[in-house]
Amino acid sequence: MSVIMLTIVLALGWAAATGSFSAPNLLLGALVSGASLFVVRQFVSTPRLLPRTMRIVRLARTFVVELVLCALRVARLVIRPDVNAHIRPAIVAFPLSAKTDAEITLLANLITLTPGTLSVDVSEDRRFLYIHAIDLADREAFLAEIANGFERQVMEAFR
Repeated sequence: MSVIMLTIVLALGWAAATGSFSAPNLLLGALVSGASLFVVRQFVSTPRLLPRTMRIVRLARTFVVELVLCALRVARLVIRPDVNAHIRPAIVAFPLSAKTDAEITLLANLITLTPGTLSVDVSEDRRFLYIHAIDLADREAFLAEIANGFERQVMEAFR
């Protein structure tokens, strides 16, 4: 994607975020976009920008889908009259493949923002992420779902 096209897309995003598509606001959005692109020009000029953007969009889509599905699971769990009989909380050590601070932080935040799970801590050696799950039926399936979902897509977006 060319820098001019990216500036136009970002200016339209600016207008959408501010709620005004007036000419002065679009011009301001274009100026802010152009200045921002100048600051990060070494990353923007690479031909890998579009595939990386698509991987980030795919990660965002996966998060939204997981957010909705997990919210429905938690809602179904808590509306049961005998919730204590069906709930199986657990803290699980998730072995990390992500290595950088940014990857680990994003993964931990995505897990925390998903209903029914909470990132508790990262081990000292940064090999494990401790996750609390409100209802854990199958530990291996839970770990595989995170590894093949959020973690894989986070690493694809950052690398």
